[in-house]
Amino acid sequence: MSRHGLFAAVIAFAILSAGGTAAQEQSGAALPIEAPAPGEAAPDAVVPPAQPTVTTPTETTPIETGPSTATSLTLPHDLSPWGMFMAADIVVKAVMIGLAFASFVTWTIWLAKSLEILGGKLRARRAAQAIGNAATLNQAGRALGHNGGPGALLVRAAEEETALSAGSLDHVSGDGLKERVTSRLSRIEAAAARRMSRGTGVLATIGSTAPFVGLFGTVWGIMNAFIGISQAQTTNLAVVAPGIAEALLATAMGLVAAIPAVVIYNVFARSIAGYRQILADASAGVERLVSRDLDFRTVAPAKQMAAE
Repeated sequence: MSRHGLFAAVIAFAILSAGGTAAQEQSGAALPIEAPAPGEAAPDAVVPPAQPTVTTPTETTPIETGPSTATSLTLPHDLSPWGMFMAADIVVKAVMIGLAFASFVTWTIWLAKSLEILGGKLRARRAAQAIGNAATLNQAGRALGHNGGPGALLVRAAEEETALSAGSLDHVSGDGLKERVTSRLSRIEAAAARRMSRGTGVLATIGSTAPFVGLFGTVWGIMNAFIGISQAQTTNLAVVAPGIAEALLATAMGLVAAIPAVVIYNVFARSIAGYRQILADASAGVERLVSRDLDFRTVAPAKQMAAE
């Protein structure tokens, strides 16, 4: 065998020896672990690491909803007008009480003034009819007697002025007497109209200011509602609704107080205008009687009595 052939055989033997050793090591590592014999302790088993359990929320798992849950438990559930009034702020309560009192005053004035205007119109019509049916001023005075109504006051004023001017009627014309009688009658009419209009100014004040007072209560209530929102850190409707409802109740009460006051004031203004017209008719009748008496002052007493 040559030198090169011997060298190649040695290299091949070395390669085969190395491959066999590696195969034995691999087969030894893959062998299964044998069960321990009875009486022998079991070797320690390798326990794999535990995987973290993930709990998914189900329908029965309670879910926290934040501060609004605790807040909603203390919110008032009575949204009736009385419940909203009791739960309102002290300023809003004062506004509502004031508007309720204004409404009470309105209806009280309506009742009292309606009776007063009705009675005044009836007395003024009777007086105007008696003056129109009389032929002289003295006859009208006897028909009305000592009545305290404006019609009787008109006749008595004319009689007083005629008596005061009786001494000068023979020397001057009766135009001065007519002017003085007209002046006194106009003052009596104005006084009666002022007396009948007394109390209606309160209605005008209530009708013009009540909406703005209710608006003030609304602004104050909404301001408190926004403060409650900021404190609760939520815009839940259950938190916002009570405060806004209380604020709107103040506006509603303002309108309830204002609208009837305006309507009643307008009705009274028309009624008082009609009352003044009746007094004007009675005053014109008295002026006619005075003028007739002046024309008959030179007539013989018998004819004058016949005219009466």
